[in-house]
Amino acid sequence: MNRIIEQLEAEQMKEDLPLIEAGDTIRVHQRITEGEGKDRRTRVQVFEGVVIGIRGQGINRMVTVRRVTYGIGVERIFPLHAPNLEKFEVTRKGDVRRAKLYYLRDRVGKAARVKERARAPRPKVTEEAAAAAPAPVAEPAAVEPVVAEANKAEE
Repeated sequence: MNRIIEQLEAEQMKEDLPLIEAGDTIRVHQRITEGEGKDRRTRVQVFEGVVIGIRGQGINRMVTVRRVTYGIGVERIFPLHAPNLEKFEVTRKGDVRRAKLYYLRDRVGKAARVKERARAPRPKVTEEAAAAAPAPVAEPAAVEPVVAEANKAEE
């Protein structure tokens, strides 16, 4: 029974998700259906905010996104593998020290901002990658001694 459930979950999981961490500013594109019958139409609505928490694992993984709109804080919880979610875009990487950023709920204005990570960490260089890299080019030898010897020969 357990294997059947795992197989069904594996089929429904999305493969192309970006790396999302707490503190990141993301844009979530959600497909919304409006109307009924012949008037039914589908559109994509974008929700942009700061990730204040991630929970669950596998197909049950959920991300909590917070934004302030017209002075009111709005939080939405999105299941990462939901079929009505078109895509996730990471617009900024946040520099935070906690996994849950619930303290942002009590902050207002500039105090509620999250610093941007200075730059992405450097990738580790493995021995195989170092061996595959081209050898450094040697600098040409200095020309000065040759010129000095040519001057002595003319004298």
